[in-house]
Amino acid sequence: MDVVPKWAEVILVPLISLILAALLSALVILAIGEDPIAAVNLMITGALGSTYGWGYTLYYATNFLFTGLAVSVAFHAGLFNIGGEGQAMLGGLGVALACLLIPWPHWTIALLAATVMAGLFGAAWAAIPAFLQAKRGSHIVITTIMFNFIAAAVLNYVLVNLMRPAGSMDPATARFPEAVHLPTLHDILGLVGIEFSRAAPANVTFLIAILACVLVWLLMWRTWLGYEIRSYGKSEPAARYAGISPVAITMIAMLISGALAGMMAINNVMGEAERLVLNAVEGAGFIGIAVALMGRSHPFGVFLAAILFGFLYQGGAELALWTSIPRELIVVIQALVILFTGALDNMVRMPLERIFLMLRRRRDA
Repeated sequence: MDVVPKWAEVILVPLISLILAALLSALVILAIGEDPIAAVNLMITGALGSTYGWGYTLYYATNFLFTGLAVSVAFHAGLFNIGGEGQAMLGGLGVALACLLIPWPHWTIALLAATVMAGLFGAAWAAIPAFLQAKRGSHIVITTIMFNFIAAAVLNYVLVNLMRPAGSMDPATARFPEAVHLPTLHDILGLVGIEFSRAAPANVTFLIAILACVLVWLLMWRTWLGYEIRSYGKSEPAARYAGISPVAITMIAMLISGALAGMMAINNVMGEAERLVLNAVEGAGFIGIAVALMGRSHPFGVFLAAILFGFLYQGGAELALWTSIPRELIVVIQALVILFTGALDNMVRMPLERIFLMLRRRRDA
């Protein structure tokens, strides 16, 4: 029996880690002569105080939902997929091809095609490191992070030499046709009479990301395949003894992970930029690692962690815009959150284990 209850593992440990990160961030802000309370108020107001702020918070959170789920699925199989950045880049290429090569009559059909293409391109890019791990023993961490750089080079070549419009100096594709532009939350909520900022980039992809959370939960905890993935991740020798194929599980888990990372491109390529640009991912693949760690690789935890990091991104942008706090300090604050919720996780868990063990002994006595 686990010493720390499940509710404490999922809620209390990340919450305490977050509080510690916030306290240390406040000390850093004090050290540069700024008021941490005013900074927090500005972050909350800028990220959550208006529909405009919420629109950007949910836009960033959508990206982190896909990459966080991608990392989580790989985690459950005992694999550390650091290639979400490259898989999302190639997913964007799939979205661009789907939107530019076929004259779709309506955004719903285009969205379905773009989702499939994004997933296929992301899965294909994850398949190579997965095969090298399963068949050749190449470490998945090394190969996936190397493939991020290869993906950036491939995308740069394609945009500059193959898909850039004639006469354009910008390494980007042409604008997608208006028929494939996705409805924003302003359009969707307006149907039920709810006012939402027209300028905010949050779009229908946020709803798809929530659906992805539900589907990943169903896959991992309500299907035999999910049981095999989790069993293999917990103990490879036991999984082998039970007849589970390490090669098959490694390939399947990484294909699902890559597809989820690739699907992030629906949001930033098709939903926001409405064209494929060179730096569309903007580090969301790496933030997905922190989101998965903080969310304990559970879809609901990933959802909450993605909202938090969306808040940090939008709130940090407001801080950099309206105060003398440099943008680099916002990155430091985000890094502290990642540090405490990931690398220093045991610093919080071990004292909690002692507390819960003491409480259990008193109850038993």
